[in-house]
Amino acid sequence: MRIVGGDARGRTLRSVPGKTTRPTADRVRQSLFDALGQRMDGLAVLDLYAGTGALGLEALSRGAARAVFVESDARACGVIYGNLEDLKYEDRARVVREELPQALKVLREKFDLVFSDPPYALRASQAIVDGLSTNDLLHAGARVVLEMDRRDQTPQIPPGLRVADERRYGDTRIVIVTH
Repeated sequence: MRIVGGDARGRTLRSVPGKTTRPTADRVRQSLFDALGQRMDGLAVLDLYAGTGALGLEALSRGAARAVFVESDARACGVIYGNLEDLKYEDRARVVREELPQALKVLREKFDLVFSDPPYALRASQAIVDGLSTNDLLHAGARVVLEMDRRDQTPQIPPGLRVADERRYGDTRIVIVTH
């Protein structure tokens, strides 16, 4: 796994050992950032179910001001810390080891871009969209990227949010919601 764009383009990322973490494939990440825009200058990013941190790290590489990584697995958190150190992004990032969607209740800041890439079996998209909205975690104009199994239904979108785009990549479906 590598960073596919920005200042750290081509840099290799550490992976979580075993099969419990399913990182977003490089080609899906590249297509996603093609849809979002190549530069993320000044954005506040939230990476939920962060795993290796690849999505948030990609945003930092492309100019995001800061990123918060939320992950419950201790080994995955260790990998995120290692990737942040390798890329010299420690001063622009924070790792929160907490279960989701409960972690959304303790975050006290707003974000411009949110990635949610849960294990597909959790079918967590509805709880994430509801938690982001209920806890007022989105700046005006924010985008939320929901990654899910292609067979999963699109979550009910709370008032003030709308589905802006939807894409499929094999078994992966990406829904982009805007505030």
